[in-house]
Amino acid sequence: MLETIKKTTEYIRSKITSSPEVGIVLGTGLGGLAEEIRVDGELSYRDIPGFPVSTVEGHDGKLIFGVLGGKQVMAMKGRFHYYEGYSMQQIIFPVRIMKFLGIRYLFLSNASGGVNPDFEVGDLMIISDHINLLPNPLIGAHHPDFGPRFPDMGHAYSPDLIDLAETIAGEKGFEVKKGVYAATTGPTYETPAEYKYFRAIGADTVGMSTVPEVIAAHQMGIPCFAISIITDLGVPGKIVKITHEAVQEVAGRAEKKMTLIMKTMIERLS
Repeated sequence: MLETIKKTTEYIRSKITSSPEVGIVLGTGLGGLAEEIRVDGELSYRDIPGFPVSTVEGHDGKLIFGVLGGKQVMAMKGRFHYYEGYSMQQIIFPVRIMKFLGIRYLFLSNASGGVNPDFEVGDLMIISDHINLLPNPLIGAHHPDFGPRFPDMGHAYSPDLIDLAETIAGEKGFEVKKGVYAATTGPTYETPAEYKYFRAIGADTVGMSTVPEVIAAHQMGIPCFAISIITDLGVPGKIVKITHEAVQEVAGRAEKKMTLIMKTMIERLS
């Protein structure tokens, strides 16, 4: 895997003219942030040797390189999920590539279902911690180039970046929540009993992504910031039938606030 990562990194480096400082992973219905990037170049996942290909509606499947908030960025417009049949190594492959290309921060977004009774559809939740119910992406052969074999996960989500996001949200007059994200395999949405279970074990919201990328990035010493748009509710009395199309629609309506917060954060990075 290490050799494949190095070869893919060299291929991408040969196609770009800048050195990215910030990596961005955009989730379901959240590709609008890419529109804020002054694009210098794009690469389709299909054209990158060794790169997986996104199969989910709402995920365009390309790397975007350019400038956002005065910083050189690379953005994944479309991520990979365990439920698509990819291995954990494939899911975290792009994050390994980002590190080898030189990023110093990783920003992630997703759509999720709220299980906290104080949440409403359309809320933004800054992820402060997670509960991983997926296979751990670090299982398997270890390479010292990736970081410690047994990384401490006490601060997987950078406290400094969380503080910055809350400050900016306050300045903009946006209400944001903060809480714990539980990651499951999908692709089914949860049963009422499962929603109760996730709440009982300490989750505020549940989704099907993000955590593998954060684990890999944290192992490699990359400060991470993740934000979730609450697109549906798993709260007794508020549970309704949901579809992927409905999730995309809600995410699309709420993403302007998320985009402004993340863009301003990147502007203020040292």
